Order: sequence, then structure tokens, then C-alpha cells
Amino acid sequence: MSEAASVYSVDKVLLVAIRDNITDTDIINLQEDLSERIVNEAARGVVIDIAALEIVDTFVGRILAQLSSISRLLAAETYIVGMRPAVAMTLVELGMDLPGSKTALSLSHALRALKAKGLA
Repeated sequence: MSEAASVYSVDKVLLVAIRDNITDTDIINLQEDLSERIVNEAARGVVIDIAALEIVDTFVGRILAQLSSISRLLAAETYIVGMRPAVAMTLVELGMDLPGSKTALSLSHALRALKAKGLA
């Protein structure tokens, strides 16, 4: 995987940190890597941190939605954290609502929610 995204495993939860310099190729590679790791590590939750993203386009928005859907189909609950107001407004303007994923203000909020559900 490129340095544009990192995936860490903590207590059956995969933590995904997306950096601002992520390319379309990086996002596709992340999709493949993450789906394999969910299965291989029997992850019960996925937290995608997008705090570094200042803007999103339709491609990145669609991939985020796909990451959430893939995770859900593989029995891992997904949270997207660190969303900037401008990113949220752009996603709404693009008509994207990221079905299948939940949002949380921070990593700690998402981990707390996953622990409350017995998933972490």
C-alpha cells in the first residue's frame, strides 16, 4: 500500500488513516487491501479517518461509500471520522450520503461506540 493511506489493527478494529495526497490509484488499492484485511484479521469494525481530506470529489465519495458497503457485507461495522464541514457539504451537494456507514466526531467516539456494541 502507498503512503497515502495506512491501516492499523487494534482489538478486532481496522483503523484507516487517509492522507490528503491520496490518488485514485491509492484509493482503489486501499479498497482491495482493506477488504482482504477484514477477512484475514476477522475485523468486527472499521474506522476510516478522513480528517486530512480538505476536499472530496465524486470518485473519492463513491469509494468511501463502497468501502462502507464492502465492510458491512463482510460483517464489520464502519465509522467515518474526522469529516470536515466543507467535506460534509460537498458530499451533500454531490448527493452522496455514504449508506452503510456511521459517522463519529473522532476516533475515540467511534471506538467507544464499537466497544458498547461488543465489536471492539
